[in-house]
This record gives sequence, C-alpha cells and structure tokens, in this order.
Amino acid sequence: MPEVPPSRTAVQAPTAPERGGRTTAGPAPANYAAHLAAKALREGWGQRPAFHTPERSWTHGEVHALAASAASVLAGQGVRPGDRILIAMGDGIAWVTAFLGAARLGAVAVPVNPDLIPEEHAFMADDCRARLVVADERLIDRFDRRAALTGERLMRLAASAPSGPAAEVTGDTPLYAQYTSGTTGTPKAALHRHADPLLYQRAAGDGVVGVRPDDVTLSISKLFFAYGLGNALVFPLFSGSSAVLLPHRPAPAEIAEAVARHGVTLLYGVPSAYANMAAECPPAAFSSVRLAVSAGESLSTALGARTRELLGAPVLDQLGSTEVGHAFCSNTAWRNEPGTIGRPLPGYEIVLRDESGAPVAQGRGEIWVRGASVMAEYLGRPEQTSLALRGGWLRTGDLAEHVDGGALKHCGRNDDMEMVGGITVSPLEIERVLAEHPAVSEVAVAVIADEHGARKLRAFVVPGREADPAELENELIALARRRLAAYKVPRSVELRPRLPRTPTGKLRRFAVREGRW
Repeated sequence: MPEVPPSRTAVQAPTAPERGGRTTAGPAPANYAAHLAAKALREGWGQRPAFHTPERSWTHGEVHALAASAASVLAGQGVRPGDRILIAMGDGIAWVTAFLGAARLGAVAVPVNPDLIPEEHAFMADDCRARLVVADERLIDRFDRRAALTGERLMRLAASAPSGPAAEVTGDTPLYAQYTSGTTGTPKAALHRHADPLLYQRAAGDGVVGVRPDDVTLSISKLFFAYGLGNALVFPLFSGSSAVLLPHRPAPAEIAEAVARHGVTLLYGVPSAYANMAAECPPAAFSSVRLAVSAGESLSTALGARTRELLGAPVLDQLGSTEVGHAFCSNTAWRNEPGTIGRPLPGYEIVLRDESGAPVAQGRGEIWVRGASVMAEYLGRPEQTSLALRGGWLRTGDLAEHVDGGALKHCGRNDDMEMVGGITVSPLEIERVLAEHPAVSEVAVAVIADEHGARKLRAFVVPGREADPAELENELIALARRRLAAYKVPRSVELRPRLPRTPTGKLRRFAVREGRW
C-alpha cells in the first residue's frame, strides 16, 4: 500500500475534550451490557428515565434488570455464547431487552429492519445462521423453521426470570452484526465487538453533541440502522440520558408531536426526513431542541438552512457507516461548518485516495478511514471483507474533497457517478444547486434514455409546495444554467410525489436511473 505523506490528506482528530458534562472515561468495557449496568449503578442513574415508549417510560435500573433476566430466558431457549439472535421488531423496550440480553449472554445480536419482505428476512436469518429469532407478532410465522419468540413473550418471561450472569468476554468478542443498507447490492452483515460502542460514544456522543444526563433524544432513524443504534441506544445508556422510541416510521406530524410532548433536546434524522418536516411542521413544536444531526446522505446547504429555521437550532452534518459503527467525520456543537461533513472525529483517521489507492493531495478522492471501531469483518464473506479492509483501512466508497480550512465536503459515492457525453458527472453537485430553489423539497438527478434512446440528464423533483410543473422546470433549468457547466444542466425536470428510498432513508440511485418507481 502506498505510504501516506504528512499532508492534509491524512487528518488525525484531537483527543476528545471534556465537554458538555460528565465524560464516559473509565475502564475499558468487557461485557457491554454488564459494563452499562455497572456504570448506571455507579453514577446513580437507576431511577432516571432511559426510554420513553407509547406505553410508558422505563428507567435505567429497569432496563438493566430486564436485560439480566432476558439473558436467562435466551439461555433457556438454547442460545449459547457466540450464537446469533436475529431481532426483527419495531423500536421499543422489547428490542432493547433482546439486544442487551443477547450481549449479557455473550451471544451476537443481529438487528434487521422489521419492514422487509419475507424473502429478505429469510435470507438474513439464513445468512447469519440465526440460532433464535425475536420478532414482532406479525412477523413470527416467517421464521417457522427456526426457534422464535415474539417480543411480547420475551418480555413476559423476563418479568419473572432470574438474573443471568454476564458472560466473560473481552473487548474483541463479537457483540452484534448489522446489515448494510443494500443500496448497491446484496446486504452484508458488519460484525462489531463489545468494545466498539464505547469508542463511538466517545467520538460521536461526547465529541459531536456533548450528550448530557438531562438530554432527551429522538432518532427518526430506527435502531436496526447503525445511525439509530448509536443515537437511541448507545448514547443514552452511556450518558444517563433518555430516548423516545417509536415502533414505526413516524410521519412529520408525529415527530413534531413527540418532540413537543417529551421535550426532545437532541434530534437525529436523514435529509429527506428534515425536508418533509420543513414542508409540513410548525416551528413552535421544536422549541426544546438544542441540536439536530443529519446523516445517511449529504445535507444540502439550502435544506440545512430551512431545517435550522424550522428548529431554531444548529444542524450538524456528518458521515458514518455501518462498517465503522457510527459517525467518523462530523461537524460538532463547537465547530459547525455548513456545506461540509466536518472533520475526523477523535479516534479516527481519514485519507483521500485515488482509484489506485494513492493519496490525493488536492481535489476529490475516496475516503479511507481507520479507527478501533471499524468492523472485524463482513459476517461469512471473506472475499468482500478483503476488498473493503486494506491494511487496517476501510474503503468507504464515499467521495470527498477538502475545502478551505480543512473540513471535508461530501461528493457522493463511487457508484453514484453518471456519464454524460463521455464525461463523468457527480449528480450530487447538480442536486445541490437545484435544491436551493424554494419550491424544491427533494431532488435526484440521473441519466435517463429518452424516447429516441438518447441518454440525457433528468432531474426528478419532489415539490415542497404547489408549483406549476412547466414554470418550475423552466426556473430550475435556468438556475442550473447560471450555476453549472452546460453539460451538467438537466435536459428535463419531472415532478414526483416522492423519491425511491431504502428503509433507512437513503436514495436508491439504481431506481432513479430506471426512472420507474
């Protein structure tokens, strides 16, 4: 591998300062669940709320007691240390109990999206070789060939079960495996260890938002998603704070209601969620929010401004991945540079490289990252693991360039690029310009074949308010002509009620290219 020269292509973040309250510094965790329980006891968090669900609130003490009992229940179902437990449930206390119970037992939790189709659930259960499935009642029949429990039954059994002892593990023992979003192909399960959550708590919980015991979190992104797992499970349990858990994907009005009812202070979402909120929600509902974070896709400068105006709070754009566990590059509460994804977080090093793997001193390059929370492997996929992990570095597939001052600007992904007249074009650059129009809520650009088979750029636009299609098309093309080179100007604009997205909110570029959804 080429050596990295001492230049700004390799940026090491400073050690996390002690900001925003008590830090999580202490002995390195062994068993993740036991470490959290001991910390809650030591810090006196037993009676503090940890999770707010539609039924009731649950304290830190109750959560850790349930996890200890759930470990006994899972062991009674034949689960042993190292076995995989597939979790297919909406967010709620049963999800938390299953995950922490698996951790305490020394098993490997495998959280998956409950809204997948039966074939996708069957694939994941087979792919990870699940010993047990814990699922919502409506899904349980999908796993009839496997041992399975409903979340409701797990909770019922845990209520009367004895506390199970914590398995003796090391920080490198597998803790959970989380599937990638599948935007570019078959999902792969990134395997993480018991030590990893503390690492990205220090980087993104402490280092980005300075999470405090009095914070209330709402993560629109769900727990099965790496982003949501950190936001709504890891950060609250490590900090003594609380999180609102909603079992389904909430509509904008539901988000606003939950924020107002619980006094949410930290809001996490993806750009499309913020776009919908800005179009539909009143600002008054968000008066309690002190910080918002955006991830999953690049946040355009225009949408960031609309979101800040809605929330009356800073919006921090960041970049993370399932393979790293959470964010590794971010703006922070103390240093926010809109239009960028910020700088490397404490504990992570970033290098921009070209297609040959050589460092890029100037201009655009692929982000390679290394840090202690980078996955151990893709579960059962050694060839794909070796392609992603190179000498301790993870190839992310994300493209970026440095801006003045050293922050990074996200430039899309390797597989997002379009070819126009033999010239490679980033659709993200065009989308950022079109998103500045006040009538645009969301936009995606792709090369589409016209009725004659000629391939031309087309912009698919979700309007943020009622707009005349012909007028909006003319205005957007005129805007693009003023701001972009001629070959980057879309030849047509098509209004759509929505864009094709994954369950985690990421744009399905391949579907946009087909023009049909």
